[in-house]
Amino acid sequence: MSQPGIPASGGALTGLQAQNGAASASRSPYTNGPIQNELMSSQGYNSQLPGSYSHLIPAKTLNPISVQSKYGGSQTVSPLSNYQGPGQTLHRPPVASNPVTPSLHSGPVPRMPHHASQNPSATPVPSGSFHPGANVSPPLNWQYNYPPTGLQTNHGPHVSSGPAGSGNTNLTTGHQYVSSGDPSLQNNFIKSGSAPPMVNSPLPTTFQPGAPLAPPPMGGPPLVRALTTQKSSQGAGPQPSFSSAVRQEGITSSTNNGSMVVHNSYDEIEGGGFLATPQLTNKNTTVSRNVGYSYPSLPPGYQNATAPSAAGMPPSSLSFPAGPQAFTQTPLGANYLTASMSGLSLHPEGLRAVNLLQERNILPSTPVQPPAPNLHEDIQRLNCNPELFRCTLSNIPQTQALLNKAKLPLGLLLHPFKDSAQPPVVTSSTIVRCRWCRTYINPFVSFLDQRRWKCNICYQVNDVPEEFMRNPLTRIYGEPHKRPEVQNATIEFMAPSEYMVRPPQPPVYLFVFDVSHNAVETGYLNSVCQSLLNNLDLLPGNTRTKIGFITFDSTIHFYSLQEGLSQPQMLIVSDIEDVFIPMPENLLVNLNESKELVQDLLKTLPQMFTKTLETQSALGPALQAAFKLMSASGGRMSVFQTQLPTLGVGALKPREEPNHRSSAKEIHLTPSTDFYKKLALDCSGQQVAVDLFLLSGQYSDLASLCCISRYSAGSVYYYPSYHHQHNPVQVQKLQKELQRYLTRKIGFEAVMRIRSTKGLSIHTFHGNFFVRSTDLLSLPNVNPDAGYAVQMSVEESLADTQLVSFQSALLYTSSKGERRIRVHTLCLPVVSTLNEVFLGADVQAISGLLANMAVDRSMTASLSDARDALVNAVIDSLSAFRSSVLSSQQPGLMVPFSLRLFPLFVLALLKQKSFRTGTNTRLDERIFAMCQVKNQPLVYLMLTTHPSLYRVDNLSDEGALNVNDRTVPQPPVLQLSVEKLSRDGAFLLDAGSVLMLWVGKNCGHNFLSQVLGVQSYASIPHTMTDLPELDTPESARTIAFISWLREQRPFFPILYVIRDESPMKADFLQNMVEDRTESALSYYEFLLHIQQQVNK
Repeated sequence: MSQPGIPASGGALTGLQAQNGAASASRSPYTNGPIQNELMSSQGYNSQLPGSYSHLIPAKTLNPISVQSKYGGSQTVSPLSNYQGPGQTLHRPPVASNPVTPSLHSGPVPRMPHHASQNPSATPVPSGSFHPGANVSPPLNWQYNYPPTGLQTNHGPHVSSGPAGSGNTNLTTGHQYVSSGDPSLQNNFIKSGSAPPMVNSPLPTTFQPGAPLAPPPMGGPPLVRALTTQKSSQGAGPQPSFSSAVRQEGITSSTNNGSMVVHNSYDEIEGGGFLATPQLTNKNTTVSRNVGYSYPSLPPGYQNATAPSAAGMPPSSLSFPAGPQAFTQTPLGANYLTASMSGLSLHPEGLRAVNLLQERNILPSTPVQPPAPNLHEDIQRLNCNPELFRCTLSNIPQTQALLNKAKLPLGLLLHPFKDSAQPPVVTSSTIVRCRWCRTYINPFVSFLDQRRWKCNICYQVNDVPEEFMRNPLTRIYGEPHKRPEVQNATIEFMAPSEYMVRPPQPPVYLFVFDVSHNAVETGYLNSVCQSLLNNLDLLPGNTRTKIGFITFDSTIHFYSLQEGLSQPQMLIVSDIEDVFIPMPENLLVNLNESKELVQDLLKTLPQMFTKTLETQSALGPALQAAFKLMSASGGRMSVFQTQLPTLGVGALKPREEPNHRSSAKEIHLTPSTDFYKKLALDCSGQQVAVDLFLLSGQYSDLASLCCISRYSAGSVYYYPSYHHQHNPVQVQKLQKELQRYLTRKIGFEAVMRIRSTKGLSIHTFHGNFFVRSTDLLSLPNVNPDAGYAVQMSVEESLADTQLVSFQSALLYTSSKGERRIRVHTLCLPVVSTLNEVFLGADVQAISGLLANMAVDRSMTASLSDARDALVNAVIDSLSAFRSSVLSSQQPGLMVPFSLRLFPLFVLALLKQKSFRTGTNTRLDERIFAMCQVKNQPLVYLMLTTHPSLYRVDNLSDEGALNVNDRTVPQPPVLQLSVEKLSRDGAFLLDAGSVLMLWVGKNCGHNFLSQVLGVQSYASIPHTMTDLPELDTPESARTIAFISWLREQRPFFPILYVIRDESPMKADFLQNMVEDRTESALSYYEFLLHIQQQVNK
């Protein structure tokens, strides 16, 4: 079996150069420096500056006299009312004769070796030469983690931890299957074996885009903390001596030369991650079986299979607290709880073997719930809500060998900034953390006595600070175990100044609009500007909020909104080859002070370019200008684009060939240029996130454009065929989603670290971010609609513990300027048998993690490889269950009850836009679906993958919910098959981003008149997208149900009412994943194929 992804080029990386110029001969540890520039150097970029867009020179160095002569008159600055089209130009001032050009010594350029199979001697090649993974044939199945060291045969890859730099970064090397983006853009320059922790390089005297903005320390150059290597065999990390003055996260002691140092980066501020780095050997890689494409025919008796009894469904026992709960356990904390587990019994129902070939109606009629961990009720009551923090296995295998035997992936799925009830907020000046691994105190630590507690991550004993002895809620002294931090798995701390490298940044919002002829034709500016006008007062922020606007076609237009002007003024820069910023102090303005000018601009903007004939799009230069404008402050950049960029840097060419859409190997899923990734890394270094709104009916190479959002922690929004007249439902969708986008909460200059109990390690991240160091995710913006996933492995045996914990810590600046830390902690039991591992399998979380891994495989290898790997994931796990758990070999396809939906969900993934084959999936739509897989929280991903089908022509109040004084019906969920449809009913399909109401030809007149407001079936309009609000109970129930579904998600699903003759009917039937399609099997045929492979 092989690691997920594709082979990284090369075997062991011997003699790899240190990335910031340190001599490799001295075996110097990696430095943390400006990561993005390391990436440029390591990938062959010839960068002479600290970044492509140095903050030191946002514009040309100007001669003061020339500035006066060029900016002094009305020829260069014009009021918007006088603008007649893109004709007036602001010429560049002369450049000073000797501009300062700082240089960055990057040392020897790292080299990428060949894959061992191609070149056994692993001779290094120049970094400009790339070997995309598609050139190396990867195994078709996944081994999710590497085996532990020891005497057992090791079929896994060589693994180590090291620096990485992408939104889906695998921290491993050797014969390693890497899950990351474009093979030509990968950053797999990682030292083999045990990598030492990251060390900050001394800050240079010149400004670096990768370094955080902070005032220089007083009294000389900044000092740098040197970290000693943490060996996995040791029970604790380095043991510096602490004093009461240095226990905060931002300032710690070091054993390096015995000197005290101050941290100068977000990596240091968040605190050290606890990642053990074992040194493993790689022997051989097993090649998986091929997936065949001939399937037996449907047996005649299948249609008569009986449905399982209701008793077959185990009741869900999950209940999660919404706020602080009473703490009833004894002061012994987790010691008491782990001892109490000895009397618990396993749920035998979860291991009941199910024959999927006989039990056809296996889909539950209510939403699938995550399995409840087998924990004592006192611990489960305090555990983290699975909507926020969820593991693929709710029973953690004791060893990697046991995990390998189960053939299931181990990983976490997070939704850390989710909109929910506000967690308890702690404002204490002392944030209690483990002095060794920097874990935040949580409900699962052990209090040895009133004055000492044992960390549940590294097991080190810590002292209880004096301030922590007093409970702020009860005002009682001497009960540290009853404080809110120890009663809530989700909590938020108000961070003191030690958690800042600079004063909290103000909320800064910059909007960048495409105003070419194509953009004006779509009419999107009217909708966007109107939404902005409506929500201007609702933008998250305070009196420091800043706002700015840039428009572009073949030139770039800035807008001066300086307080005191009678109207906004436009400044045009026509030199797109070397963009500069005119009057930078007036382009990003305080919203409160310049609100009237901002409103005037938003009212004027849609009409300004109505007569333009400019068809070119200089998106790249506009992004460069926007970055230079925002680099001093950070913030959010919202970019609206309607076509393929055609001018300047970042210009793209059409790559889609419609005739090749069905060929899984020919489609272009990877970027055609690294410009957008490099710029995104620069943005990340300056705390700028870029959100891309693509409103295009033609191919726009989203595969390249999406990099600007992926690596800057932004989001991608896609509105295909947007037009204000021809496609009004897209207008409604854009307006609704813009309202949410503009008003939702936001966190700025954030970092996130995930810690796990000693013995577990993280090796791959999924989502939109940049990995600043080994395990610190850089999130210039964090929003409540973003999800993340990580893959994990069992690095050391967990035999001596009964519980493991995972903790995510999100450090961010709120829109009010407060530095906050949101902490989630999850506790799960450790098990020693394969039965228990299968018992705790969370089939939705497993499917979600596999989807993330499959997107990486699609981009680094091919779409067909990703599809085969998904199928083999099912085959391997069910084969393991059959051979190792079942006591007797039975006919049929036997699966554990916990995995009964696994084949169905994988089949649904194969038919999802991201992975399906066929000619009807446009390339940009496929790329957008893949972006959604990587960035959506699990609940929305599963809804998109396996939609919910309801019959709605007979809704009743039986079992209904009462939500805000509304009665919301709860019809049962139906299987996704035309067998469940009938011509005398109406069926609602909830596919996440779209709702489809299919009305049968013989649907009852009552539904037609009382809900649709028509008198006959033929009267249903072909373009019906809204239900009339009629004064009937049937109408009230249907509208209440649809409204409730829409309120459950951050995006706005369009409703389509579909008749038999409707062109949308094909899309509706495409979602019937249990039925055969032009290029995919039916569910039963898929089960027969799985059975054939399992029984081999």
